[in-house]
Amino acid sequence: MALEFDTSFDPAYGRAVMVAPDVLRITAGNPSPFTFQGTNSYVVGRETLAVIDPGPEDDAHLETLLTAIAGRPVSHIFVSHTHRDHSPLAARLKEHTGAPTLAEGPHRPARPLRIGEVNPLDASADLTFAPDIMLADNALTEGEGWAIRTVLTPGHTANHAVFALEGNGILFSADHVMAWSTSIVAPPDGAMADYMGSLDRLLARDDRLLLPGHGGPVTAPQRFMRGLKTHRKMRERAIVERIRAGDRTIREMVAAIYRDTDPRLHGAAGLSVLAHLEDLVARGLIATEGDPAIDGIFSPAG
Repeated sequence: MALEFDTSFDPAYGRAVMVAPDVLRITAGNPSPFTFQGTNSYVVGRETLAVIDPGPEDDAHLETLLTAIAGRPVSHIFVSHTHRDHSPLAARLKEHTGAPTLAEGPHRPARPLRIGEVNPLDASADLTFAPDIMLADNALTEGEGWAIRTVLTPGHTANHAVFALEGNGILFSADHVMAWSTSIVAPPDGAMADYMGSLDRLLARDDRLLLPGHGGPVTAPQRFMRGLKTHRKMRERAIVERIRAGDRTIREMVAAIYRDTDPRLHGAAGLSVLAHLEDLVARGLIATEGDPAIDGIFSPAG
């Protein structure tokens, strides 16, 4: 199944855009190769509000959020995960509104760091955030005129969660499913086996609209997520084929598999290949000496 990305997105910096009844999207002015046009924050409700993913530490974005809130009470601030483009503004928004913060938990890697290993994504992690309320899987949080169900979706990060707006088929999919690109899954911050398991969880749902953390909506979730799953499986097969053809290092694999990708993303691509290799080694399909590592040597199993 071909996976078609949608990059036609107007971030409308500095103003709120209604994307569904009683749902406003505000996009932060932090575009980059990793954030697309910027991080999406969402304001949910009519009289008493919830905010989902306040975004990066940015004065202009906070001002736009407060303008959209327009003096209405905010009862909850949800955070999908603790990358620095999603959670840091939660503290200042809480100061302005008095609302508690809710998330799965503080930042943590998907697995312990190995001896001598450095986490290349440390700089992107918000290590200061700790939620006032820790959300369990399937937790239902009710506000005035809305209810939000937490669905834990580890993979992009260990503490990643998405939020379902009960009763209308809308899912705030954060960085797990986005229309403009695949999600980065980079060890030790994330784990491919976790990501694929979380994708299957969302495929088992019947959401009709996904509102992601970057870019525009996913309007045909089931078809798109099946395409995402196929894409990941094809990437896995490409890695196995490169190793069978004689590639032994991640650098060699990235040069071949991602030859048409922006070179600025090759570092992230290498971490994505490592995520696949961790899974492939765990399943006994690929061999390496010791634990899979970014500078490791890989070969066919057996």
